[in-house]
Amino acid sequence: MRRELVELLVCPVTREPLKLEVVSEDEHGDVIEGALVSERINFRYPIEDGIPNLLPPDLQRRADEPV
Repeated sequence: MRRELVELLVCPVTREPLKLEVVSEDEHGDVIEGALVSERINFRYPIEDGIPNLLPPDLQRRADEPV
């Protein structure tokens, strides 16, 4: 995920800006692993393989449940 994208993203629940936490990045500075954090609701939206998952918390929990 390109770092510049953070300026355009907001929390889908609160509509407030997100804070970027980087675990790993590539040689161009793009985020490979990390999280976008909504401090107001204390929730972390994961970034995996460069792709942010901005599903709201309740939908992320349901996505993790077996079918």
